[in-house]
Amino acid sequence: MAMVEARAQWTDGERFVSSASSGHAFVVDADRKRNSGTGPMELVLIALCACTATDVVSILTKKRVKFTGVDVRAEGHRFDGVPAVYTDIKLIYTVHGEVEKKAMEDAVRLSKEKYCSVSQMLQKSVSIKSEIEYA
Repeated sequence: MAMVEARAQWTDGERFVSSASSGHAFVVDADRKRNSGTGPMELVLIALCACTATDVVSILTKKRVKFTGVDVRAEGHRFDGVPAVYTDIKLIYTVHGEVEKKAMEDAVRLSKEKYCSVSQMLQKSVSIKSEIEYA
């Protein structure tokens, strides 16, 4: 079983320098008024987008689909109380190029149901719906 480490080192206020096993570091700031870094809950959506986008690109590439771009946007609604968890998330996939509807639908479904680790974890507590746009 692979182990990944992550850390958050406090700098001031609600700001931290965060890093993980990969060695990359970035600023995380939970203070949305100061907004000096990405917030923790934004990172959850970013992780979901990056994970499923990676899967979709990999699947389309293996199927030799002639796409020229894939963008994934997440819209998350949060509970108004504490904890302010996501209550639902909508993923909007925009694909560019010569992509058949079935190929893209299959790639999105496989990502959600089988490959995307982030999606698999989040689906246990939040509804995730998908929409596909063809550009």
